[in-house]
Amino acid sequence: MQIIELPIESLTPYKRNARRHTDYQIDKICQSIQDYGFNDPIGVWGDENLIVEGHGRLMAAKKMGLTNVPCVRLDHLTEEQRKEYAVMHNHANDLSTWDWGKLQRDLYPTQPKIPLPRRFALLKRLSEVPPPS
Repeated sequence: MQIIELPIESLTPYKRNARRHTDYQIDKICQSIQDYGFNDPIGVWGDENLIVEGHGRLMAAKKMGLTNVPCVRLDHLTEEQRKEYAVMHNHANDLSTWDWGKLQRDLYPTQPKIPLPRRFALLKRLSEVPPPS
């Protein structure tokens, strides 16, 4: 897989993209890109650089004033596979949950509990939605 830089204006959002992105989510993506870099390339397909996955990242890049974004070509997919992959790529994350104990041990291994101010900051950065029970 080769990552390429493409100008934002050369990308074509998929008109039938069923995934919705809130302003809050776009702000979280912007924060992630600012803090850690643009580490998740946008998947594009065909001569028109149709976005298969990464519409939220494109929206964040535009909000941040970026002119180029990292992309990965998905031209090996058929049109049917492209549509299916877009759904699977986005939906797979919806199916996972957090193991809060492991997360705490990974981020703060020497502390029996995440200190309250840090816990609130971490939860705020992850999501405003409480963890699934």
